[in-house]
Amino acid sequence: MKALELEEISVYYGPVRGVENVTLDVEEGEIVALLGANGAGKSTLLKAISGIIHQKQGIIKFFGEDFHRMSPHRRVVGGLVHVPEGRRIFTALTIGENLELGAYGTKTGRVERSERLSEVLAMFPFLKEHFKRLAGTLSGGEQQVLAIARAMMSNPKVLMIDEPSLGLDPQKIDIVYDLLQEVAAIGTTVLLVEQNVKLALEIAARAYVLQQGSVVLSGVSSSLINDPRLSDAYLGKAADGDH
Repeated sequence: MKALELEEISVYYGPVRGVENVTLDVEEGEIVALLGANGAGKSTLLKAISGIIHQKQGIIKFFGEDFHRMSPHRRVVGGLVHVPEGRRIFTALTIGENLELGAYGTKTGRVERSERLSEVLAMFPFLKEHFKRLAGTLSGGEQQVLAIARAMMSNPKVLMIDEPSLGLDPQKIDIVYDLLQEVAAIGTTVLLVEQNVKLALEIAARAYVLQQGSVVLSGVSSSLINDPRLSDAYLGKAADGDH
């Protein structure tokens, strides 16, 4: 079953094109990567899917349901969660408080939230060990782990994550990507925006490549990794601002 379907999505910032006529789909339980140079429209597309910005045209379907007119909050309650670039954790709160906020606004009761917290902490043992530590004292990689764990608190059907490796050293990147594979292994669909092409294609089943706001290439990861058109998309002129 298709977890996400985008049909002819276009987003404009005034006269500036963010993305135009983007059509893609993500199967349930699949990891799919969105690739492209800075300014290609990747982050814009995630924001349109999550409802943070409104598309000018097109349809977004979530497990067959028309989602494009639904509020961002309703999308989260429905199971669509977005981890933005830069992690956006609450640095003045503890790890535990950040995790609790991940379930805020969902329809789960206290007992269910407690059970979900136990499940998430079992998946992220580092966070369990440092439950009362202030999030602002964590390294960049640890904050990224917390951001993913906080997203998992709402038990998402689809997790969208923007540039999870940004600013991390190689060892921390490996930890984060191992966690993303674990998330997918339990049945969560993942839509991944990543600047590191090799890294993304190693864990994604398929990928879409954006250039100047449009899909210029797509396919199975193994067939894209040596495709010269992939390099062309990164060397080509980028659109103004990947907002």
